[in-house]
Amino acid sequence: MAVKRGQSGGRMLQVFEAVAAAQPIGVSALARLLAADKSAVQRDLMTLADAGWIRSAGDAKWELTLRILTLARTPHSSNDLRQRARPVLETLRSATGETAYLTVPDGGHFVVIDALESPQVLRMAPPVGMVVPSHGSATARAVLPYLSAPEQRDLLSAPPDADLQAQFAATRARGYAVNDGDIVAGAVAIASAVLGPDERPLGTLVLTGPSERLGPERRALLGGQLAGAARLLSAA
Repeated sequence: MAVKRGQSGGRMLQVFEAVAAAQPIGVSALARLLAADKSAVQRDLMTLADAGWIRSAGDAKWELTLRILTLARTPHSSNDLRQRARPVLETLRSATGETAYLTVPDGGHFVVIDALESPQVLRMAPPVGMVVPSHGSATARAVLPYLSAPEQRDLLSAPPDADLQAQFAATRARGYAVNDGDIVAGAVAIASAVLGPDERPLGTLVLTGPSERLGPERRALLGGQLAGAARLLSAA
C-alpha cells in the first residue's frame, strides 16, 4: 500500500534548501521563489529558526546557522573519503599552485565536498556544496568511463555514441579528463576518478585554474600528477 507523504514536511525542506542557496533572503522573496503562500513560508521559517537551523540575518532576512555542520561530521562513506583525501588535496595544491577539490556522486550530478584554493591572485574557487554539472564537466568525463552502459545512458540522457566510447577509452588509458572552458569560459578543470575495490567511482580529484596558466603542455603534466594521486587514494 502506498504511504501518504507529508506535504508540510516536504515544503519545509524546500524552504530550508532555498535559504541555503540564496541566503540571506526574506520571506517575500522565498515565497516568490517557491511559488508558495507567504504565510505558510513564514511558518516554516519560524519552525526552522526555533529548531536552530536558521537565524535572522537582519533586514527581515534569514540565513543558515552552523548547525548544518553537525550533519557533515556524522559518519558517512563520503565523509570518510573526504578525510582520506584531504592530505592528497594539500599535496596537489602545494605541488601545482592550483585549486584542488574533491567531488562525490549525488544522484544524477556531483557535489564538491572539499576544496583547497590556489594561492594565486587569479584562481578558480568552487565552494563546498557546489553542484557540478553531469554534462560537459571534467568530473563527469572522468567518471563516465567507469559506469555501466545503463548508468552512462541515464547520466547522458542518451546512449554514448562511438565517438564518446572512444573518448571513454582514452580517458581510462591516460587516467584523467579535461574540461577546457565548456562550463566556465576561460577556466580549465582536470579530473581523475577515485575508484573503489570493484572499480566503481567513489568520487573525483580535480585541479582547476585559468586557461592562461593551464595550457596543453602543463595540462598533460598536471593530469599525470592528478592521475597518480587518484590511484594512490583508490589503493588506500
